[in-house]
Amino acid sequence: MSRNLLAEWYQFFWTLESHYQQRLAWEDAQEARIARARAEAQAAAQLEAMLQANPSGQLGHSRLDDEDALKDAGLL
Repeated sequence: MSRNLLAEWYQFFWTLESHYQQRLAWEDAQEARIARARAEAQAAAQLEAMLQANPSGQLGHSRLDDEDALKDAGLL
């Protein structure tokens, strides 16, 4: 009898713990959704600012260490 009672108590407390962990996971997921929405809004604002700064929409095709562009700019 005591083994059954002990097993029932263990199962009861394990169930409580698993529900607690599930609530934590839901809270983490909610925080991740909020962070994603903020990041998307920030990216949209940054894109809008870039388009306002260069309204033609042509943001260029720059490359790192482009020798021709550096020579044209007089840097080489």
